Amino acid sequence: MKRWNRRQRVLAGLILSVTFLAVVCIAGSLCTQQALTTDLSQKNIAPGAEHIFGTDWLGRDMLMRTLKGLSLSILIGILAAAVSAVIALVLGVASATLGKTVDSVITFVIDLVMGIPHMLLLILISVAMGKGLTGVIVGVALSHWPSLARLIRAEVIQLKESPYIQISERLGKSKWYIVKKHMLPHLLPQFIVGLILLFPHAILHESSITFLGFGLSTEQPAIGIVLSESMQYLAMGRWWLALFPGIFLVATVAVFYVMGQSVRKLIDPGSVHE
Repeated sequence: MKRWNRRQRVLAGLILSVTFLAVVCIAGSLCTQQALTTDLSQKNIAPGAEHIFGTDWLGRDMLMRTLKGLSLSILIGILAAAVSAVIALVLGVASATLGKTVDSVITFVIDLVMGIPHMLLLILISVAMGKGLTGVIVGVALSHWPSLARLIRAEVIQLKESPYIQISERLGKSKWYIVKKHMLPHLLPQFIVGLILLFPHAILHESSITFLGFGLSTEQPAIGIVLSESMQYLAMGRWWLALFPGIFLVATVAVFYVMGQSVRKLIDPGSVHE
């Protein structure tokens, strides 16, 4: 019963996390106009009953801008993390199954990408792609896959020693058949957990390069833009411009982390300790 109660709590945490993210994304998609509407008669209002998060120097409601920025960052993070995870899966499996030459090349690329400072690589790719939405997504996707690829490669190497895979090889089954029928079902749980845990990194790095001016354009109310614009007003005592968006960004990253840990515990019951 104790184990069952623990799993129930894990499942409840997962449901709450998904609900929070869904509410943010839906609310953000519905408040696009309010996030962009300016009203100079309402500018620089501190948090209160009318404007819970206050307003900025153009009279824009900070709650609406925060929700819109977070929803945009979440969508970018999900897309970039998904592309990055697929790259990791393909290269990780290829490295461990297509021979020593391919393994050496992919391992070299993994070491090369991991040897470059992460933010520098991300900024270079984003700038090379012309910044903006495309540059951010491509930059995040191409800079986040090496760790997961290395993990998947190690898992595949271990799987190759399994008796059922060795029997399949002796029966003349092709590498593609063995990967599809025997390896991918085993790798799927690790892939899903790795994918979810890539989300917070993708969101943080998207916000970081946007904050530094190498990401999304200032016309898009992304959370990085909101935080970047608010910095110059902190000295004027307008603390609410950065506080609430920052808290929500940290909360979103924490929610993705909780999701990843919850999925890991549900997939692997042995990770749920008594």
